Amino acid sequence: MVKHEKSAGAIIFRIDNNKIFYLLLKYPTYWGFVKGAIEKEEEGNEKKTIIREAKEESGLKDLKFIAGFEEKMGWFFRAEEGLVRKEAVYLLAETKNKQIKISEEHEDYKWCEFEEAQKLQRIKQNKKMLEKADNFLKEHLKQRTL
Repeated sequence: MVKHEKSAGAIIFRIDNNKIFYLLLKYPTYWGFVKGAIEKEEEGNEKKTIIREAKEESGLKDLKFIAGFEEKMGWFFRAEEGLVRKEAVYLLAETKNKQIKISEEHEDYKWCEFEEAQKLQRIKQNKKMLEKADNFLKEHLKQRTL
């Protein structure tokens, strides 16, 4: 029997001198985004999970979610208890803070512009998601300045 797990995460960005910088966290085997398991009391409210995880994993407390962006991913992995089907939903969130305090589950962090962030991505789904987020964000920012 396949076990199911649900997570929520965010592509967190900040704008500095009219440039977009994305927050990447260094996991043991890849660079990724803030993400964590949805706890029972957070079910149906991914933003609560993301706010908690962002605080735990990066120390960020000032997230402002960008409406209209939601990306879902699914994958399988093997755990001690057998095969696990993992589903994750990602939202887009802005921070004004560039000071990061990483958790013990991460080795490092980086603020990167899109091109560098893309080069660091090893997971194909993360690469596609970051590209969608970047395109969405650029369009959103254009609308904001009109």
